[in-house]
Amino acid sequence: MRTPVSTYRLQIRPGFTLQDAAQTVPYLKSLGVDWIYLSPILTAEKGSDHGYDVTDPAAIDPDRGGPEGLAAASAAAREAGMGVLVDIVPNHVGVATPAQNPWWWSLLKEGRQSHYAQAFDVDWDFGGGRIRIPVLGEDSDVDALEVKDGELRYYDHRFPLAEGSYTDGDDPREVHDRQHYELVGWRRADNDLNYRRFFAVNSLAGIRVELPEVFDEAHAEILRWFREGLVDGLRIDHPDGLADPAGYLHRLREATGGSYLLIEKILEPGEVLPANFDCEGTTGYDALADVDRLFVDPAGQDALDALDADLRGGETADYEDMIRGTKRRITDGILHSEMLRLARLVPAEVGLSGELATDALSEIIAAFPVYRSYLPDGADVLKEACALAVRRRPELDDAVGRLLPLLLEAGPEEGSELGRRFQQTSGMVMAKGVEDTAFFRYTRLGTLTEVGADPTEFSVAPEEFHHRMARRQAEIPLSMTTLSTHDTKRSEDTRARISVLAEAAPEWRAALARLQELAPLPDGPLANLLWQAIAGAWPADRDRLQSYAQKAAREAGNSTDWLDPDAAFEEKLAAAVDAVFDNDAVRTELETLVELLAPYGASNSLGAKLVQLTMPGVPDVYQGTEFWDRSLTDPDNRRPFDYGARRAALAALDSGDRPASYMDETAKLLVTSRALRLRRDRPELFTGYLPVEATGPAAGHLVGFERGTAAGEGALTLATRLPRGLEQRGGWQDTAVELSAEMTDQLTGTAFGPGPVPVADILRHYPVALLVPGA
Repeated sequence: MRTPVSTYRLQIRPGFTLQDAAQTVPYLKSLGVDWIYLSPILTAEKGSDHGYDVTDPAAIDPDRGGPEGLAAASAAAREAGMGVLVDIVPNHVGVATPAQNPWWWSLLKEGRQSHYAQAFDVDWDFGGGRIRIPVLGEDSDVDALEVKDGELRYYDHRFPLAEGSYTDGDDPREVHDRQHYELVGWRRADNDLNYRRFFAVNSLAGIRVELPEVFDEAHAEILRWFREGLVDGLRIDHPDGLADPAGYLHRLREATGGSYLLIEKILEPGEVLPANFDCEGTTGYDALADVDRLFVDPAGQDALDALDADLRGGETADYEDMIRGTKRRITDGILHSEMLRLARLVPAEVGLSGELATDALSEIIAAFPVYRSYLPDGADVLKEACALAVRRRPELDDAVGRLLPLLLEAGPEEGSELGRRFQQTSGMVMAKGVEDTAFFRYTRLGTLTEVGADPTEFSVAPEEFHHRMARRQAEIPLSMTTLSTHDTKRSEDTRARISVLAEAAPEWRAALARLQELAPLPDGPLANLLWQAIAGAWPADRDRLQSYAQKAAREAGNSTDWLDPDAAFEEKLAAAVDAVFDNDAVRTELETLVELLAPYGASNSLGAKLVQLTMPGVPDVYQGTEFWDRSLTDPDNRRPFDYGARRAALAALDSGDRPASYMDETAKLLVTSRALRLRRDRPELFTGYLPVEATGPAAGHLVGFERGTAAGEGALTLATRLPRGLEQRGGWQDTAVELSAEMTDQLTGTAFGPGPVPVADILRHYPVALLVPGA
């Protein structure tokens, strides 16, 4: 199996095609990248910028460059000695525009007789033999239907007509009643939907790749890439939605000839991948959480907790109670259709009413500490969740006791559908209830509420970080590491600056109080989140910040939400953002805060980047982040950027230029390129993991590790942590590290050692150093 040393994620879209990716390869090779890493490239909904709404799995999207584009990108990579990793989406397909998806169009036209009926996960009996499509403004809008050109039309929506279901002059409403689908009001999706979807997105319909014939047809084009040597590995989107993730991975591994596989799997603290998962690891959210917390000052926790409590009217945020509530908000709201479907699978002889079964199942899912179990692995997790559900709701003791044996049955045998479907559903509730709700409510420090992280873990000490890295090296050395993705709530440099607030809690409290006086927002926790984000992303334009503020507020759901926006609150929210641009006092307050945070944030950024690029695992660089990138949540983190500027800056560095200051964005390019090149060109320097300890008064401000199997044999990473505290205590003073051999810094070309070397000498120019044995 060919495996990557590093990857570089490219968002392929109509505005940046596979041909554009091919043109970028020479720059990426010079940067030090080993494999290019492509976002989904199969045919997607027209205009889609992300590609996760595949409409035709049989073809590469012509708007993304088509098959000739992949051939060009692959050829360019091969010529440069690089590999190709591609993101695929086996869980669902895009159905927003039925005519664009031949599978869905056939299903709507032919119903259960369609060749693709088995491909979709439809509860036909619940729908009276029809699939419900929630696109109408309200149910009465069936009166607005018309028949035109042999199709049923609802404004711009087009639907097929079953054979023989229409003759000239028929009433459109009656024609609609003869179809294999029923168009219903969009609000009914919460309770009356009868097909599996991706989370609560009605336009992404789940497919059943657990069926061999569905797998084969959904992957025929993907497998061509391997037969023709175009692609070397795959990133699997959302495997937790599949009926049998382990079985899917095993089949995919075989079908691709044993190729490199990564899965988008969010591991909770302490959780490990099931042993029967046939893949190299995850896409790196677990690594992101560890690296971030290394640069958060634990001494700031009490002050930030106190501020958070004051913003909540004196109440301390109870995260466990919060996520129980946000998960129940999801099970009782936008995913209630999924919970009702589970309840319909409970046999009548169990003796539970539909309402009681739904309530008990929802409470169990709300108690889940991880995204899903993989029975029989995870049976203890399921049992613990049931026990917690009963402790929270003692009146459900009998119902939970009756359900548990059914939920433990999740194999292929008949009668286990409830157990299998429960596993597919728990991750949906976790994602929507925690990532997309609680993470916008639990706002003491924005760095902590990132995808794949546990926000109750405030910081990670170097000793614990070393322990986790040693385990990563031993157990999952080919798993990806990352700091930014298309899904992160804030990019790496935004978070790095926000982390400084843990070292500046008094100043942050005062600044937030003044901002609330000048631009009041009647939701304290949201104001905390918003102003942290603005400070972290600054400078930013008005539209970006307005878009983020509205999304954050609606996701939080406390003062407004997506289904029923509170116009009065959102007017105040917009006014607060506008004040940044229209009120000199607000602008001055913000820029004074940013001036305080920026230098320490830059130090954190460089430290986190070097650690991520050199720690155990396969480091990924998200497109453009070799320069400063202070993005917020999607779609902000998918904005176009200028490769020309990066190419020119890299050429200048290679000609001998050096950043005048570590705050220059070329400093990040220097760190990124030198680390990537070293990993690619000197793999023998990255075979082990050994902590490196400093001595002296500021030893706690340094994190260091060597990647050899013995001292002096591997690359040595040194990074500053908690830089404001370091400055306040008088700098490094006589803090030193012991070098067992002469070593040269790849960033400055300066040689040090052997013997004890003052850290101040090594980090004279930059807050990080990457040392290799030899002069």
